[in-house]
Amino acid sequence: MTLPYKIATLLYCFNERDEVLLMERAQEPNLGLWSPCGGKLHTETGESPYACACREASGEVGLTLQPADLHLTGIVAEQGYQGQSHWLMFLFEVKPKLKSLPPPHREGSFQFFPRSVLPSLNMPDTDLEQIWPLFWRHRHGFFAAACHCHADGQNEWLLEQSSPADYIRHS
Repeated sequence: MTLPYKIATLLYCFNERDEVLLMERAQEPNLGLWSPCGGKLHTETGESPYACACREASGEVGLTLQPADLHLTGIVAEQGYQGQSHWLMFLFEVKPKLKSLPPPHREGSFQFFPRSVLPSLNMPDTDLEQIWPLFWRHRHGFFAAACHCHADGQNEWLLEQSSPADYIRHS
């Protein structure tokens, strides 16, 4: 069976207290789950991941960003996510700190969370298993990972590149 391949950006936004902004999704994928905001690239127009991230920041969070306001922290490929599609995701940390909570959006409502409570939130399994731990370990650095999502709910991960921030600063 051939599955569609979707390309998306995720935005890791923080406030002055270093709490992360998450959206409780009101639509699929991940309906009812907490995740970073973001969206699919307009592949039909050749949109770049950075342009998509800037567009999504404006549309969902009300931020006007330039590519220089973003740090590409990771790339994650999920094969067979929920048995419905393959995903290639670009994870961007937004450098400017948010001063307030964005208003609810048609795709969901927002809330800031301290890092310590993330494991207790209702999130996609792949986020809890690997994506968040990889993001924290590589914040201000870079990683690339691939996940084969099996029909039985088991996920097989491969870390393809790992350059934590301290490695990047010293090389």
